[in-house]
Amino acid sequence: MRNNILRAIRWWIFALLCILIGLYPSIYFMIDRTFGLLSSKSPEVLNDLLWNIGFYGHIVPGGLALLIGWIQFSKKIRTRQPLLHRRIGKLYVISVIISGICGVFIGFYATGGVVAAAGFIALGMIWLGSTWTAYASARNGQFDTHESWMVYSYAACFAAVTLRLWLPALVGAMGEFEPAYRIVAWLCWVPNLAVAYWINRSRENMFFS
Repeated sequence: MRNNILRAIRWWIFALLCILIGLYPSIYFMIDRTFGLLSSKSPEVLNDLLWNIGFYGHIVPGGLALLIGWIQFSKKIRTRQPLLHRRIGKLYVISVIISGICGVFIGFYATGGVVAAAGFIALGMIWLGSTWTAYASARNGQFDTHESWMVYSYAACFAAVTLRLWLPALVGAMGEFEPAYRIVAWLCWVPNLAVAYWINRSRENMFFS
């Protein structure tokens, strides 16, 4: 009984983080956007049309992917509502393709120079690659492979959450934004993939309900 309660608590904490950060992009449409990570951008970048297309093309569908992706790990939905699972999955894949391509593009403008840019570009490529492999596996009826690659895909997607957990701690510890941002460009996703590997090695994981 205790294990079931702990599993349920972990599941809903996970879901809550995905929902909160998934809705986070809406803030940019409500208040002056020169806050948070954008406060580190130069006026030239903030006024660049292509960069703005890339930025909003990344955060809006990326937020949607995070907002809906966690639902796909519910065994109840997968078994009782397979049509809903497929529809959410297609919307997730479309969101990832748009957000991932835009993310790779704006990665070249990352604060922190080459180190940060390389981290975010690598993240975007891994997110795109793992998602497409998962989709192709499902189309070929390889559902175990599909599920494994979707775990990797959402681990990359979840970097939006872990970045916002790590960054304040790193800035507080280091006292400066840019050095912390160079580290978080890698720290926000590399450990996530390690966790994804562990999940795939032990399918009956605490995150699966």
